[in-house]
Amino acid sequence: MTPAAQAATTALGLGPTELGAWKGLLRVHASLMKRLDAELEAAHRLPLTSYEVLMQLADAPERKMRMCDLADSVLLSRSGMSRLVDRLERDGLLQRAACPNDARGAFAVLTDAGAELLDAARPTHHAGIRRGFLEHFDEAELEQLAAYWARLLPPASQA
Repeated sequence: MTPAAQAATTALGLGPTELGAWKGLLRVHASLMKRLDAELEAAHRLPLTSYEVLMQLADAPERKMRMCDLADSVLLSRSGMSRLVDRLERDGLLQRAACPNDARGAFAVLTDAGAELLDAARPTHHAGIRRGFLEHFDEAELEQLAAYWARLLPPASQA
């Protein structure tokens, strides 16, 4: 790092090690997500964001979630979630259902076709996670990483 860059970094309050750790996290995350997305798309014609929605629904009671909760669980805006759900509904992978307690609310419900596609895509996704991330660490390192991530997440989001 040049002296000018180091001075600018120090003025911002981040040292070279801190900045390296932060940038590394961002680069690794972006690279892994891009690779996982490409693998799911190539093998199953299923983008990673769609896979994540199907996975959230499969794990939910009765395979359904309120749209607002689903958006929060996959880190999409409400409008982004609405567009994605429209596409997944058109593809027959989920359906919308009215919320009996809230006339404005709606549920997204996983269909059998969505569950079948998820079951077919899950091994591809897990293999990509193993190849792109897990196999680079031993068990003790993975336990330590999990402890680090838990330290950063609020308790409600650690499930």
